[in-house]
Parts: sequence; C-alpha cells; structure tokens
Amino acid sequence: MNEALYLKAALLGVVEGLTEFLPISSTGHLIVAGDWLDFNRDADKTFEVFIQLGAILSVCWYYRDRLREVARGVGRSADANRFVLNLLVAFLPAAAIGFIAHDFIKKWLFSPRVVAYAMLFGGLAILFIEYALKRRTATADVAPTRTQALQIGCAQVLALIPGVSRSGATIMGGMVTGLSRRAATEFSFFLAIPVMFAATAYDLLKSWSTLAVDDLSVFAVGFVMAFISALATIRLLLRFVSQHSFAVFAYYRLIFGAWLLWHYRG
Repeated sequence: MNEALYLKAALLGVVEGLTEFLPISSTGHLIVAGDWLDFNRDADKTFEVFIQLGAILSVCWYYRDRLREVARGVGRSADANRFVLNLLVAFLPAAAIGFIAHDFIKKWLFSPRVVAYAMLFGGLAILFIEYALKRRTATADVAPTRTQALQIGCAQVLALIPGVSRSGATIMGGMVTGLSRRAATEFSFFLAIPVMFAATAYDLLKSWSTLAVDDLSVFAVGFVMAFISALATIRLLLRFVSQHSFAVFAYYRLIFGAWLLWHYRG
C-alpha cells in the first residue's frame, strides 16, 4: 500500500469538496494542488475528474427531497416541468461549447498561469458586480425565469476557462439577472448536477484506457473525501450568503492569483 498516494488522494478530495461550490474555482485549485503534489500522471488527471462526482452527489443528497419531488412531478406538475426546463436551458450553452472546445481547453488552458490570470479577473469581476448591485433590490428567493436561466447558462460558458469558477460564473450571472444571492446560489447548485455529470462522464469515457484496477481504491478515497467536504461547504455557504456578500471570495482570488503569478513567473 502506498500511503503517500492515498494521502494525496485524500487531500485532493478535500480541495475539490471545499472549492467546487465556492466562487474560487475547484479546477484551478486542483491544477495547482496536483502540480504541488506531483500528481500529474494521465490516471491522476482522470482522478481529478472522477472526484467531482463525490462533490455533485453531495448536492443530490442535500437536496434529495426537492429532487425526489421534481422527479415525481415531471410531466404532471408545472413547477417540476419549469424546474427541469430551466436547468436544460442553462445547461446547453456550456455543454455545446465545451464539447466542441474540449481538447483545446485541456491542451492549452490547463496551466497554473492561466488559472492565475482567471483568478485575478474573476476577483475583480465579483467586486465590480457586488458594487454595482449594492443599491439594487433583488427579487425574493424565487426560481429564475426562462430568460434568466439562459443568461446564467451563457455566463457559465466563461467557466470553461480553468480558474474562472463554474459556481462563481453562475452565481454572479444569476445576481446580475436579478436573483437574490441565495436564489442564485441554489440554482448554481442545481445546475451543477447535469453539468458535472455530463462533463465527468465525457472525460471518463475519453480516458478510460488510462485506468487500472489498482487505481480504484485511490479514486474511492478521493471520492469519499470530496463528498464529505462538499456537503459541509454547501451548508456553510447557504448560511453565509444569507448575511454576507461575496467580496471576501473576491479578495481571496486576488491574493491567490497574484501569488500564483509570482510563483510561476518563470
């Protein structure tokens, strides 16, 4: 048994779970953490994709009653049909462009320097949006309209760039369209379900040949740690956004992005 490998898997699982739903980019943090931990084999890249399933299943578990209600109401309930259609509308823009540009993104954009620049620009964008919306009264915690869902989906396209943050793009996009912080955050959680399942399945199919039976236990460790840490993060974030802005995450992005630029300046 390689204890060091299992420790790396556990650490990366925690990184994924803590960062997936915060507006600070889980992909960016995994790229940097994988670089620091020398976790860069082909199978290791597939591992980083696989542990996202742990994070997304934490959303399914946290909202299990709501998802069960929707599943039972599809085709019979207007609310359930609206919910599913909104997710589909928001899902399609990033799914289409991600499918077309997948290989280009993997080859040219998965680097610490790209993450650093995306961190900086994302931090500035969050601060600008928070400032611009400070005096505006958002709608109550209600579901987005079809138009809002499409706008959020278009914002999510930016998250194809590592370091931008899928949750950051969708939450900020939701707030710009008029949603409250909590409503935008919850829709971001729900939207993560089809997006991450599709992205993970696509990546796993493309990289299946790189996997070995010995990798399964390592993947399982990362998966479990991602699930546990993501579930805790969801609970804390929903409590946080009810009383605070996202500015603290913007400042974190600016500090981390500047440090990355300095560290990888060569």
